[in-house]
Amino acid sequence: MKRRAGSSEVRDSLRTQLWPVPLAAAIAAVVLGQFLPFLDRQLENNLSDAVSGLLFGGGPEAAQALMQTIAGSLVTVTSLTFSLTVVTLQLASSQFSPRLLRTFSRDRFVHTTLGLFLATFLFSLTVLRSIRSETSEGDGFVPKISITLAFGLTVASVIALVFFLGHLATQIRVETMMRDVHSEADEAIARIFPEDGSPEPEPVLSPEWDAAHIESPVSGFLLGVDVKTALAAAIESDTFVVIDAVPGASLIAGVPFARAWALDRAPIDDERKSVLSLGLGSSLSTGFERTSTQDAGFGLQQLLDVASRALSHGVNDPTTAVHAIGHISALLCSLAGLRTGPKFHADEEGRPRVVVGYPTFEDLLDQAMVQMRTYALDDPRTAGRVVRMLRELSWVVRQGPQSAALGLELDLLRAEITTAHVSPQTKELLLRDCAAVTAASRGSWLSP
Repeated sequence: MKRRAGSSEVRDSLRTQLWPVPLAAAIAAVVLGQFLPFLDRQLENNLSDAVSGLLFGGGPEAAQALMQTIAGSLVTVTSLTFSLTVVTLQLASSQFSPRLLRTFSRDRFVHTTLGLFLATFLFSLTVLRSIRSETSEGDGFVPKISITLAFGLTVASVIALVFFLGHLATQIRVETMMRDVHSEADEAIARIFPEDGSPEPEPVLSPEWDAAHIESPVSGFLLGVDVKTALAAAIESDTFVVIDAVPGASLIAGVPFARAWALDRAPIDDERKSVLSLGLGSSLSTGFERTSTQDAGFGLQQLLDVASRALSHGVNDPTTAVHAIGHISALLCSLAGLRTGPKFHADEEGRPRVVVGYPTFEDLLDQAMVQMRTYALDDPRTAGRVVRMLRELSWVVRQGPQSAALGLELDLLRAEITTAHVSPQTKELLLRDCAAVTAASRGSWLSP
């Protein structure tokens, strides 16, 4: 059973595909290549001398040679561009993380450049069909406006190729990729956990009576939940629903992803459960890979992948790992103080009906620290950066409600440091830095 995707998921999917913009440009080029020669015929004898002087002035043979040259060269340039793009995608996948491919493939500059090359090629090829040499059966025809436009598109393509090579050299840098992931993750966090400042009462997540388990109708990653559809299903079945699966989680067909309680406390019979299952199933958007549309932890996971890959023995690049941990720290600091976790949605009477699962700050912090404790502590530089990350978070959180989670992570980090494969002197320095984390949580920033 294939699940429908919401409009935001569809837009995100189109943005991460290489084909939509080039395809649209190709279609537009063919249409324009058919229309513009017709316009040339209509205006052939009505152009002023000043305008005619700016247009192509050669005969049919020169026009055919020019258009053939443009079409042939653009095929070569387009092939080169596609080859460079594929090589860049392979490098990003093998060197950094396969999940970074989405960041590169959604690059509008790449889409536009490929579209321009294909449009120039197809426009020239289409216009070439309309050029006629003078024969005994009729006069020759040279679409001057069309050929001049093809020449202009060729010049633009050459300029675009130069900028594309420079852009590619910039985009392939890991610092640029991490910056783009960080920006996308910041946008996702702002969208999912807005700072509206309004207090949100906590709903009852586990009523006293028994719950009915709603099974997933499909396997795949949960991309998002259509709240209106889920709310309508809960109202129709007169139930209170908690969707336990968070966006980014892996759903398995036949395995529960949500719970439901009848508001009249009666057991949910098969008929009501069927209606509820159908409605909740329709509210799910699933796919074969995670996206940042409603997934607050996807950007964080991408940065964690870069850090972990950089610390592997095959790559051995602690500098990249240190930079990635810096981005991770910035993301977690931006989450501190936000109202994270599940969101409830009420009916028109204000009664909580649907709770949609989202990760809490504690969940995302644990997601980061588990990988950091596993991979980062055997290198002095990355181990020190992990401790400084906790220090930065402690300073931002202070004695707030999230400080308990930081205290627990600090205790776990201390225990892992004692067994890390570093020198005793390094362990002593790291443990001393851990004391600075505790001081930061109390509002004291100790000098290093």
